[in-house]
Amino acid sequence: MLVGNPSLFAIESSITHAYERLSFRALGSFVIHVGGRSYGRRSTDSTMLACSYDEVERRIAMRGSHTAAFASEKGAEIAAAFRNALFAERLQDSYFGISRADFSDLIWSKRLAWVPDGDEAFDDGSYVLQFDVGDRVRLIAFKSRGEGHDPATLVDVWLLAEDFYFVLQRWHDAFETEWASTPKALEVDTQ
Repeated sequence: MLVGNPSLFAIESSITHAYERLSFRALGSFVIHVGGRSYGRRSTDSTMLACSYDEVERRIAMRGSHTAAFASEKGAEIAAAFRNALFAERLQDSYFGISRADFSDLIWSKRLAWVPDGDEAFDDGSYVLQFDVGDRVRLIAFKSRGEGHDPATLVDVWLLAEDFYFVLQRWHDAFETEWASTPKALEVDTQ
């Protein structure tokens, strides 16, 4: 299932096996398209979809709250600061005039990092950052390379908030319908 325009912003998912247990929801794939690039793994067994589904639901509920004073800085600088603050061995003292501790807290408290979302879907090193800026949403997507980001994979897209949240809601509703209509396994087959 693909919802949205992959050349701008879209969510693509597939259900291989559905489960009754909501903490699993389904086995399948979850991919985010930003600016013509895809982030996430497409294999039919790449992830349990509960985390991705729940995160989309949270983003809809938290509409307008993914804010930061540095949201208008250069995308490459934001990606570099994000990777450095959270993953580098040699940390900077501050990022965009914000202390390292406050910067890290802001990333998590404002849920600026959409993916990875705790699921295996993004074990390909993908990251998608979201910022709500007035009536627009900014997505900065990239893949990691060592402690930093791979500049060749960075995409920086601005969308109308209405369009962005419409895609989230449409995917959420379509996934829920697909999951509800798919025969369910009681437990995950671990073989």
